[in-house]
Amino acid sequence: MNTMKKTFIPLLVVGTALIASGCDQKAANNTATPAPASVVNKADAIAVVNGKYISKETLANLEKEIAVRSQGQAVPKEKLVEELIQRELLVQDAVQKQLDKSPEVLANVEDAKKSILTQADVQNFMKANPVTDAEIKAEYDSKVGGTNATEYKARHILVKTEAEAKKIIAELDKVADFAKLANKSSLDAKESQSGGDLGWFVASQMVEPFSKAVIALEKGKYTTAPVQTQFGWHVILREDSRTQTPPPLEAVKEQLTPFLQRKKLQTMLENLRKQAKVEILVPLTDEKPKAEAAANANPAEAGQPVAEEVIVEEVKDAKGKTVEEKVIVEEDLVEDKATAQESKTEARVKPAAESKPEAATKPAEAKK
Repeated sequence: MNTMKKTFIPLLVVGTALIASGCDQKAANNTATPAPASVVNKADAIAVVNGKYISKETLANLEKEIAVRSQGQAVPKEKLVEELIQRELLVQDAVQKQLDKSPEVLANVEDAKKSILTQADVQNFMKANPVTDAEIKAEYDSKVGGTNATEYKARHILVKTEAEAKKIIAELDKVADFAKLANKSSLDAKESQSGGDLGWFVASQMVEPFSKAVIALEKGKYTTAPVQTQFGWHVILREDSRTQTPPPLEAVKEQLTPFLQRKKLQTMLENLRKQAKVEILVPLTDEKPKAEAAANANPAEAGQPVAEEVIVEEVKDAKGKTVEEKVIVEEDLVEDKATAQESKTEARVKPAAESKPEAATKPAEAKK
């Protein structure tokens, strides 16, 4: 039973931690390249394997790593020590077989080195350029605190033709129930039976003709003429409005800080790119045959109105820090994919961010 426990830990952590500890210059005794005996003293070691010392610092780093991976769950120290001993045995065995000189291993070591240097440079930059309270306050005033926008609560009935919309308006003039008409006739409410409810939203979340019509209406009034958008013809009922109260600075400070850190890092990377000589040697997109591209084209996607929105994102790494070594490069790719996917959705209008669960059945945001 004891032997099984000792072989279980490496299966959990050796896959990733071995690379990290193996490339750490501070834990040189764990690398494939032999290190001077003076790097780790016996007084600073937890164990010695065939004359090679394993440092206390290496154990402390592993404890931190395991704590993150197991979400704070403690692992007995004897298991962690045994894990490090087994790693050292594997490293020594690999060196004896001269695997440290193989092209595959050398390439992996170089990749790991680049990854570590990337993280080190990002962390060094963030340490030298911390986000100040003044910068947080300025960002808050610009993007959050000064946005005392009006929110609207409305319902709508969406139909395909102007004639259908006019017929619905005529029924409303005869004191018909708006919600019941929406459930019966609206393209957006037939299935959801939501009565065309859009919840609370700001005008910028809707396509322009729709938002202008809502703003122009009085509370409790509906449009007396159909409103046309790229999605069809709308009859709109404005139920209420209110002033949007921004959250206090302290409530969003933790979200603004990583956002500003990323802006600083983005600026630094842009400056490095401007100063560098870069030549891209491969095509960046896969060209599709013209016939296929034409078949997949959606004319309705062209020229749609743009809804401006400020989004504050909180980004943290696996250890809870706000620094990511690859976030700037990878984020743009992810956002491009998300935008491409969203543009294919048969959207109507964008639901408010604070809408209720039933908002999932309401019209989606008009795409930028």
